Amino acid sequence: MVLAGLFLGTLAMLNLLGITRFVDISFEIPFTGWRVPMVIAVGMLPYPVTFLCTDFISEFYGPRRANFVVFTGLLINLWVMAFLWLGGGLPGVETAPSSSASVFFEVRRLAFGAVTASMVAYLAAQLVDVQLFHFWKRLTGGRHLWLRNNASTMVSQLVDTVAVILITHYWAHALPIDPAARPGPQLAFFVASGYCFKLAVAALDTIPFYLGVAWLGSYLGLDPGSEH
Repeated sequence: MVLAGLFLGTLAMLNLLGITRFVDISFEIPFTGWRVPMVIAVGMLPYPVTFLCTDFISEFYGPRRANFVVFTGLLINLWVMAFLWLGGGLPGVETAPSSSASVFFEVRRLAFGAVTASMVAYLAAQLVDVQLFHFWKRLTGGRHLWLRNNASTMVSQLVDTVAVILITHYWAHALPIDPAARPGPQLAFFVASGYCFKLAVAALDTIPFYLGVAWLGSYLGLDPGSEH
């Protein structure tokens, strides 16, 4: 329940934060002097947590339960969008220009602009993640936890990043793209930034995943080598 709640709450937050702001998290590689440029949307910051949650659920309860949580996440996001639509459609009581109203409609516009991208990318990436996780689990006979955790996430995050960047640009026109410059290199930069960020988080969550599987197996009284 905690993992599903964290997963669903993160998705709801992601759609509200979405592309309301882009942040610069560029960093310098130690001892090389090389600076890695990295600009990502605020909504992307908590997103890798969702893949860790589905990996835990997949490890103990199998692909059907993990996919059920994924589709529930889709319904939660549609629920959020429904109330954003309702809140903007009902008559307001503002008697003068209201900063709070303008903030609401700007968040609503950005959320609606990115919802198609996020939902298509979300479904594709999460389903790929669950299927690849169990492909590697079957292939290795339940061994090499690090392999299925990282291999499934790396491929699914690439699917997610490419889909969300391309759809957000060509469908919603919501990326901070310079219209005077060629769009290809700019889109490639956003894809590379997002994917590198997700890869870094995926690599860092390997140890927490090992520790979490060991602790949850003992706490739940379940063997992670079997599906329940």
